[in-house]
Amino acid sequence: MTDFDKHRMPCRHVTLGDEKSPNRSMMHGAGVAGDLDTSPLVGVFHTFTDVSPCNISLRDQAVHVRTGVTIAGGIPFEFNTVSVTDGIANGNAGMKSSLVSREVIADSVEVAMRGHSLDAMVGIAGCDKNLPAMMMAMLRLDVPAIFLYGGPRFPALHRGKDMILMDVFEAVGKVTNEEMSQDELLEMERAACPTAGACSGQSTASTMAAVSEVMGLALPETAFMPAIWQQRSVLARHTGEAVLRLIREGITPRNIATLKAFENAATYVAATGGSTNSALHLPAMAHEAGIDFDLHDIGRIARRTPHIANLRPGGKYIAKDVFRAGGAPAIIKLLLDAGLLHGHCLTVTGKTLAENHAVLVVHPVCKLVLRVGAFEANGLNT
Repeated sequence: MTDFDKHRMPCRHVTLGDEKSPNRSMMHGAGVAGDLDTSPLVGVFHTFTDVSPCNISLRDQAVHVRTGVTIAGGIPFEFNTVSVTDGIANGNAGMKSSLVSREVIADSVEVAMRGHSLDAMVGIAGCDKNLPAMMMAMLRLDVPAIFLYGGPRFPALHRGKDMILMDVFEAVGKVTNEEMSQDELLEMERAACPTAGACSGQSTASTMAAVSEVMGLALPETAFMPAIWQQRSVLARHTGEAVLRLIREGITPRNIATLKAFENAATYVAATGGSTNSALHLPAMAHEAGIDFDLHDIGRIARRTPHIANLRPGGKYIAKDVFRAGGAPAIIKLLLDAGLLHGHCLTVTGKTLAENHAVLVVHPVCKLVLRVGAFEANGLNT
């Protein structure tokens, strides 16, 4: 489709007019076959690395995002930026690089977007600091943009029970206390990360992925679908298609990430017992959007929000259980019905949060994963 007014878009600086012929030649030389005079330029950014399973599937998902962009009438350009994986960096000098990597990723995306006069972006991430980093870049640039989480990994099966990386950390202590043999620790070490994807518990990655959904910066159902699920390829393609619709409709991240949307994010985190790292990331994201939202606001919201989650590390269940129970949409629906979320907030679907979840019926299985009795204890109606 060629219904874009390129004269109002950033890419006019590198695509329109005879004097931009050398610029266009560079892109043609990279294999661009699309019409540079009429098609928007979309950056597809990801944090692929093969140092850990968290980000190893992102490059493959980017291929499907690019397909979606092309189908919808855009020209995609793929970029890879750095990544630091906390599961490796923590507990040693590498942890000094972890939070810094958030800023480096956001800055690198900004540099590439501005340097190439790109019109829109899709940010794909799969680990603790990568997720807020991509959303920070989206909010800073404020061009049409969508976030896509790479997805959690499936747990291992160890002696008849689900096992996740957190169990290996705990096993180290058991060996120290002579409660477990070194042979069993090695057995767990080699088995704990059996698939691509980020941590299986309610860690920072799952928390910030759900934040992207409840804030409306990502398409519904993206937060808990496993990285290895084939349906992710379809979801990635839809994400690429959707960013072109945002260009047409003139919707940008700051239209979506309002103060009320940040309050929704903090409510979700408090209700599900999400990572305390969100107290670092939500204010940083709000700052990029020009919104005053700090740790005191998060604490105020947490005090009034019932804790309904039964998720590890504080509970029993993990990401794949949330996915099978309906994912983030099921939890969002429960919170909406209880009057705890601002349903009027706009999302990347072009609809409000309430409209996205209006026809959703929460499956009874969800009650196994969530302590829905917490609603009744707080006098709330579900």
